[in-house]
Amino acid sequence: MKKRIRKKLHLGEFQEFGFEISFNLIPNLSDKQLDAFFDEFIMDAVEKNSLFFGGGGNKQEWEGFLALNRRGSATEGHRANISKWLASNPKVVDFEVGKLIDAWHGDFN
Repeated sequence: MKKRIRKKLHLGEFQEFGFEISFNLIPNLSDKQLDAFFDEFIMDAVEKNSLFFGGGGNKQEWEGFLALNRRGSATEGHRANISKWLASNPKVVDFEVGKLIDAWHGDFN
């Protein structure tokens, strides 16, 4: 396959990786507390690590996918930083940070 096609399809040397996360929050958070949590999550965990987050959930259970916010791949360091942030937040009851997978052609849940 030609290099420009590999680049367009994010294959070979142009493959990009990201990872899935899921987490549960303490019950009965108010809307204001939930908004504050997600503001912190996006600013302090996601954007500080140059990542994008796509996902959703309800007041207690959330899941999503994180990938680098530019061409390239998330790393084990990104996974560790997100894991550390979730572990240190008192509003998070439990969480799971998935392994690095192909962000374009991966086996998504």
